[in-house]
Amino acid sequence: MHVSYEQAEKAIAAAIAEANKIGTQMCIAVVDSGADLKAFTRMNGAWVGSIDIALKKAKTACFFGMNTGQIGQLSQPGGPLYGIEHSNDGLITFPGGVPIVDEDGVLIGAIGVSGSSVENDHQVAKAGVDVIGLADLPSHPWRT
Repeated sequence: MHVSYEQAEKAIAAAIAEANKIGTQMCIAVVDSGADLKAFTRMNGAWVGSIDIALKKAKTACFFGMNTGQIGQLSQPGGPLYGIEHSNDGLITFPGGVPIVDEDGVLIGAIGVSGSSVENDHQVAKAGVDVIGLADLPSHPWRT
Protein backbone atom coordinates (compact mmCIF):
# COMPACT_ATOMS: atom_id res chain seq x y z
CA MET A 1 0.00 0.00 0.00
CA HIS A 2 1.24 3.45 -0.87
CA VAL A 3 0.33 6.87 0.39
CA SER A 4 -2.33 8.19 -1.99
CA TYR A 5 -1.98 11.32 -4.07
CA GLU A 6 -4.81 12.86 -2.05
CA GLN A 7 -3.05 12.08 1.24
CA ALA A 8 0.23 13.46 -0.11
CA GLU A 9 -1.44 16.70 -1.21
CA LYS A 10 -3.21 17.01 2.15
CA ALA A 11 0.11 16.48 3.96
CA ILE A 12 1.83 19.13 1.84
CA ALA A 13 -1.00 21.62 2.43
CA ALA A 14 -0.77 21.11 6.20
CA ALA A 15 3.01 21.41 6.11
CA ILE A 16 2.76 24.65 4.14
CA ALA A 17 0.26 26.01 6.66
CA GLU A 18 2.61 25.13 9.54
CA ALA A 19 5.59 26.69 7.75
CA ASN A 20 3.57 29.87 7.18
CA LYS A 21 2.52 29.87 10.85
CA ILE A 22 6.14 29.86 12.00
CA GLY A 23 7.26 32.24 9.26
CA THR A 24 9.58 30.09 7.18
CA GLN A 25 9.82 28.82 3.62
CA MET A 26 10.25 25.11 3.06
CA CYS A 27 10.78 22.42 0.49
CA ILE A 28 8.39 19.54 1.20
CA ALA A 29 8.62 16.06 -0.34
CA VAL A 30 6.29 13.10 0.10
CA VAL A 31 7.43 9.66 -1.03
CA ASP A 32 5.46 6.44 -1.30
CA SER A 33 6.38 3.20 0.46
CA GLY A 34 8.93 2.43 -2.26
CA ALA A 35 10.63 5.77 -1.48
CA ASP A 36 9.60 7.15 -4.88
CA LEU A 37 8.47 10.77 -5.08
CA LYS A 38 4.69 11.16 -4.84
CA ALA A 39 4.38 14.94 -4.38
CA PHE A 40 6.68 17.90 -3.91
CA THR A 41 6.52 21.64 -3.39
CA ARG A 42 9.07 24.41 -3.01
CA MET A 43 7.54 27.38 -1.27
CA ASN A 44 8.37 30.83 -2.61
CA GLY A 45 11.72 31.86 -1.19
CA ALA A 46 12.76 28.36 -0.11
CA TRP A 47 16.41 27.51 -0.72
CA VAL A 48 17.26 25.58 -3.87
CA GLY A 49 19.66 23.44 -1.80
CA SER A 50 16.75 22.29 0.33
CA ILE A 51 15.14 20.46 -2.60
CA ASP A 52 17.59 17.55 -2.42
CA ILE A 53 17.64 17.58 1.38
CA ALA A 54 13.84 17.34 1.68
CA LEU A 55 13.73 14.44 -0.75
CA LYS A 56 16.58 12.61 1.00
CA LYS A 57 14.95 13.14 4.41
CA ALA A 58 11.73 11.60 3.10
CA LYS A 59 13.61 8.66 1.57
CA THR A 60 15.67 8.11 4.73
CA ALA A 61 12.54 8.05 6.92
CA CYS A 62 10.93 5.62 4.49
CA PHE A 63 13.95 3.32 4.15
CA PHE A 64 14.27 2.84 7.91
CA GLY A 65 10.74 3.47 9.19
CA MET A 66 11.80 6.05 11.74
CA ASN A 67 12.28 9.77 12.11
CA THR A 68 15.51 11.00 10.58
CA GLY A 69 16.47 12.64 13.88
CA GLN A 70 16.39 9.23 15.55
CA ILE A 71 18.69 7.83 12.90
CA GLY A 72 20.97 10.79 13.51
CA GLN A 73 21.21 9.91 17.20
CA LEU A 74 22.16 6.35 16.31
CA SER A 75 24.72 7.42 13.71
CA GLN A 76 26.95 9.54 15.92
CA PRO A 77 30.61 8.48 16.27
CA GLY A 78 30.69 5.30 18.30
CA GLY A 79 26.99 4.66 17.63
CA PRO A 80 25.62 1.47 16.10
CA LEU A 81 24.78 3.22 12.80
CA TYR A 82 27.88 5.37 12.49
CA GLY A 83 28.51 6.11 8.82
CA ILE A 84 25.03 5.08 7.61
CA GLU A 85 24.54 8.43 5.87
CA HIS A 86 26.95 7.23 3.18
CA SER A 87 24.70 4.33 2.19
CA ASN A 88 21.78 4.32 -0.25
CA ASP A 89 23.26 7.08 -2.43
CA GLY A 90 23.29 9.41 0.57
CA LEU A 91 20.95 9.72 3.54
CA ILE A 92 20.05 12.66 5.73
CA THR A 93 20.33 11.86 9.42
CA PHE A 94 19.07 15.02 11.08
CA PRO A 95 15.44 15.95 11.88
CA GLY A 96 12.85 16.73 9.24
CA GLY A 97 11.94 13.30 7.85
CA VAL A 98 8.92 11.45 9.28
CA PRO A 99 7.42 8.11 8.20
CA ILE A 100 3.76 7.91 7.22
CA VAL A 101 1.97 4.79 8.44
CA ASP A 102 -1.59 3.59 7.96
CA GLU A 103 -4.10 2.73 10.68
CA ASP A 104 -2.62 -0.78 10.89
CA GLY A 105 0.88 0.55 11.52
CA VAL A 106 2.06 -0.30 7.99
CA LEU A 107 4.53 2.09 6.39
CA ILE A 108 2.91 3.75 3.36
CA GLY A 109 5.43 6.54 2.73
CA ALA A 110 7.24 9.43 4.36
CA ILE A 111 7.52 13.20 4.34
CA GLY A 112 10.73 15.20 4.27
CA VAL A 113 11.03 18.91 4.98
CA SER A 114 13.98 21.26 4.66
CA GLY A 115 14.47 25.00 4.78
CA SER A 116 14.84 26.13 8.38
CA SER A 117 16.26 24.86 11.65
CA VAL A 118 16.03 21.11 12.12
CA GLU A 119 13.52 21.70 14.92
CA ASN A 120 11.29 23.68 12.55
CA ASP A 121 11.79 21.12 9.79
CA HIS A 122 10.59 18.34 12.11
CA GLN A 123 7.64 20.43 13.33
CA VAL A 124 6.50 21.12 9.77
CA ALA A 125 6.98 17.48 8.71
CA LYS A 126 5.01 16.25 11.71
CA ALA A 127 2.18 18.66 10.86
CA GLY A 128 2.04 17.09 7.41
CA VAL A 129 1.78 13.58 8.85
CA ASP A 130 -0.65 14.55 11.61
CA VAL A 131 -3.27 15.89 9.20
CA ILE A 132 -3.56 12.53 7.48
CA GLY A 133 -4.99 11.22 10.73
CA LEU A 134 -2.45 8.50 11.36
CA ALA A 135 -0.48 10.21 14.11
CA ASP A 136 -2.35 8.73 17.06
CA LEU A 137 -1.13 5.19 16.55
CA PRO A 138 0.35 3.18 19.40
CA SER A 139 3.96 3.84 20.29
CA HIS A 140 6.34 3.03 17.44
CA PRO A 141 9.90 4.21 16.75
CA TRP A 142 8.66 6.91 14.34
CA ARG A 143 6.26 8.50 16.83
CA THR A 144 8.74 10.72 18.69
